[in-house]
Amino acid sequence: MKMEIKIKTIPHITQRYSTCGDYQEQPDGSWYISVSEMGDDRYNFLVAIHELIELYLTQFKGITENEITAYDLYYEAKREQGFVEEDSEPGFSTEAPYRKQHTIATAIEMMLAAELEVDWLAYDRKINSL
Repeated sequence: MKMEIKIKTIPHITQRYSTCGDYQEQPDGSWYISVSEMGDDRYNFLVAIHELIELYLTQFKGITENEITAYDLYYEAKREQGFVEEDSEPGFSTEAPYRKQHTIATAIEMMLAAELEVDWLAYDRKINSL
């Protein structure tokens, strides 16, 4: 994996789909991580770190960005049809091809949140309100 990664906060409405963090491979092989601006630098940092860890772990295991995005879009369509809970995350679904990597990234994110004195429930509510 090319170790050139740009991380940027953006307005949530400009994400590719309903997500607070996203990563995309660029034509030159570098990576772009977009994080929905949440008004708290700690929140933005936590999402960025989660995405960075998940990106690296999925690439290491050969799980492609296309597989992840396709699954996320499928999951969001199921959500719109009322088949999954409103505040659930696609990465925790037993069907997600990147479930293990998402879970590891979340565990690290939670440890960092504790160190940054972030109330996890308030953080989660903010993400779900986007």
